[in-house]
Amino acid sequence: MALNGVGILAAIIIGGFAGWLAEKFMKSDVGLFMNIALGMIGAVVLNVILAAFGMAFAGWLAYLVIGFIGACLLIAVGRAVKR
Repeated sequence: MALNGVGILAAIIIGGFAGWLAEKFMKSDVGLFMNIALGMIGAVVLNVILAAFGMAFAGWLAYLVIGFIGACLLIAVGRAVKR
């Protein structure tokens, strides 16, 4: 199974790194597994949104950037819902 041109193991590693970067950028305090989940889910959600607009990206760098932006969006939505 390939996710945007990266394998599942690479997606977990890159997703974890993207989630960690988003955690530091957004100053939220979540654990390692939540970082991985935020990065991967953020990447998948943002890829679906971008695909709806006809944009597609592939490769590990694109997955990292999209995962970071998606994770930041998920953190922001989580904060808005919490309030």
